[in-house]
Amino acid sequence: MTTLTPGSQELAPPEIQDTPLNWIKKNLFSPWYNALITLILLGLFVYVAYNFGFWAATDAKWDVIPRNLKLFIVGRYPNEQLWRLWLLLALTCGLAGLSWGVIARKAAKLFSKEILIGIGVAAFVCLLIPTAFPNRLLLLGMVGLIVAGAWVGKQLGQAQPGLGKWVSLGWSLLFVMSLWLIGGSGGLEAVSTNEWQGLLLTVFTAAISIVLCFPIGVIFALGRQSTLPVVRWLSIAYIELVRGVPLITILFMGQVLIPLFLPEGMRPDRVIRAVVGLTLFSSAYLAENVRGGLQSIPRGQAEASRALGLSTPLTLILIVMPQALKAVIPAIVGQFISLFQDTTLLAIVGLVELLGISNSILANPQFLGRFMEVYLFDAALFWIFCYTMSVASKRLEKKLNV
Repeated sequence: MTTLTPGSQELAPPEIQDTPLNWIKKNLFSPWYNALITLILLGLFVYVAYNFGFWAATDAKWDVIPRNLKLFIVGRYPNEQLWRLWLLLALTCGLAGLSWGVIARKAAKLFSKEILIGIGVAAFVCLLIPTAFPNRLLLLGMVGLIVAGAWVGKQLGQAQPGLGKWVSLGWSLLFVMSLWLIGGSGGLEAVSTNEWQGLLLTVFTAAISIVLCFPIGVIFALGRQSTLPVVRWLSIAYIELVRGVPLITILFMGQVLIPLFLPEGMRPDRVIRAVVGLTLFSSAYLAENVRGGLQSIPRGQAEASRALGLSTPLTLILIVMPQALKAVIPAIVGQFISLFQDTTLLAIVGLVELLGISNSILANPQFLGRFMEVYLFDAALFWIFCYTMSVASKRLEKKLNV
């Protein structure tokens, strides 16, 4: 036992600073077999990186990307109507920035060092994209619109704490407006869905399917835990049946069999049938994710809410469901990422999404054999969208203290 003399102070133990060099020695080169594994993997990485860099700098023919960039992004969408897509992108960026600012309204610093570096990299990439210079300026303006929207959103969020509800309403209105801008009608020239191609069709089908499958999945998750036998059995039958069938089978059924069950002369659009197939498939998997979250909530939560006089719907909406969804955010976002990647199967059923338009470009005699260049470009686009969803998920978890 340590005895303190009068006037003496108990000193804290010295703080050990772990420098990057010490961390590398401790984790990568100690003991000897870790050092051996590190050297082998490092050598393999250097070998692969060198060969890829040599191929990319000498043998690869990247001109296939700038010469077909419009096809990759929007396919055969009419040139004279492209302003509608630019307007939709501007509205999305502005609302995204506004949402960012409202969510971070209580943060001490809106633009941290890492965020500023990311904004700078995004602006630099926009200037390097192989497209016409006015288009580069427009893309740079979109980055500026996000930044400006974030600043405005934080100021408004501090002045009006209830602004988040209106932002949610704005996303709902933008969802409806996007259908009108892309498809036309109601004062705009109609654009056939046969001309919705490339990344435009990929993002459109994925976004619509994500928006629709979430409430359907929640309903079936609740139905599977219902005390009503009929509701529970029907929910179990749907979930297990859909999860036991490959997605490509459901897509073929949607494209071929659905018209057979409808009145003569009634044929839903092919894009709508694809969205229905993706939605039905993803909602079954999402229902199981949500059910896992519901089962993680202690039964005492519902019992306590009923003791306070809350009805069953209020208990579910205010007590159980917010905690359940917060607990399974990674699984839900993972399902959304999987759904976005599953849109590549639409090429098999005749829809010309990003992979489909890539195959069409590769069929051009001028670009025969450019598989590596085209598919690497596709992979980069998919990675950007999927990584963005992953980062947004992590920030949402941090915000909710998961």
